[in-house]
Amino acid sequence: MGVADKLFNMKNEAAAANLKAGQDFLEANKQKSGVTTTSSGLQYEVLTEGTGPKPTAANKVTCHYHGTLIDGTIFDSSVQRGQPATFPLQAVIKGWTEGVPLMNLGSKYRFFIPSELGYGDRQVSAQIGPNSTLIFDVELLGIN
Repeated sequence: MGVADKLFNMKNEAAAANLKAGQDFLEANKQKSGVTTTSSGLQYEVLTEGTGPKPTAANKVTCHYHGTLIDGTIFDSSVQRGQPATFPLQAVIKGWTEGVPLMNLGSKYRFFIPSELGYGDRQVSAQIGPNSTLIFDVELLGIN
């Protein structure tokens, strides 16, 4: 077996392990009080309910967010950078495109995003491996 084959097998093993860990996490998480699961498998918890309008998937939004893996590893955080992010909801992962429009302006939600609504089987960074389940705390600050 060559080096390329060994790397391919390691990636497949990591992908399978991440998928199983994520499925187990989400199965347990959906039993928790306050966690809602949508038909797509997205889970969310309302941390603070705002009273403003809701965006649509066609809007740009300004948010503060904090992203972690299920083991608590932080992979991205506008909160830590001290600068909210603005982006079109059609240009982000499916979990955000579905989840953020559930929020009223001023809300803060925690999203539990299965890999198929995140980055799927792609390795996108040193922290986010294939089939990673993602957790985001998102505060909706603006609708543009």
